[in-house]
Amino acid sequence: MVSAGVHRLVVVGVAVCWGVVAAVWIAGAVYNVSRGPRARTRAPAVIRLPVVIVVLAAWLLFRLVPGSDWHSLTVETLWVRIPGLVILVCSTVFTLWARAALGTMWSGSPTVKAGHRLRTDGPYAVTRHPIYTGLLGMLLGTALLVGLGRWLVIFPLALLFAELRIRTEEQLMLQTFPEVYPSYRRRVPQLVPGLRRVRA
Repeated sequence: MVSAGVHRLVVVGVAVCWGVVAAVWIAGAVYNVSRGPRARTRAPAVIRLPVVIVVLAAWLLFRLVPGSDWHSLTVETLWVRIPGLVILVCSTVFTLWARAALGTMWSGSPTVKAGHRLRTDGPYAVTRHPIYTGLLGMLLGTALLVGLGRWLVIFPLALLFAELRIRTEEQLMLQTFPEVYPSYRRRVPQLVPGLRRVRA
């Protein structure tokens, strides 16, 4: 059985990290509506179809598979949960850093705004899509912290969701910054920090 202390650690860790990110996202979205620059170019709506399919597939999976069937995949040990907490906290900090660095250029959908400039410094020198890196890290940390279970399916689906969004965003960036984005793309890894150095 999981001790009450470990259960509190799980609940508090997940609630605080995701709560802070949600609060920052909502506040940033509200601020951008009134103070942010206007959208100049948006990705076609049809490109969102694969993302909708992934979300529907996840919803159907969890509707069809009973909750009790996921218990056999749950790992209730500290050697999984403690690294999960560390990953969750570090990823939360990285996500907030990336969101702050993007500022009013952030948008809920792939968009190029008026006066848009390519960010290649700060977290954008670590990965090309640091917000996705941070959010996926938070999901991975959460999965380990809660003991896996159905998160063994949620995380790969989230990875697929992010990859679909990234492809759309990269096409938009290539069209908007055709001279500088290709070299930035070759220099900085897509999601995993330090991946280029490991390959080299």
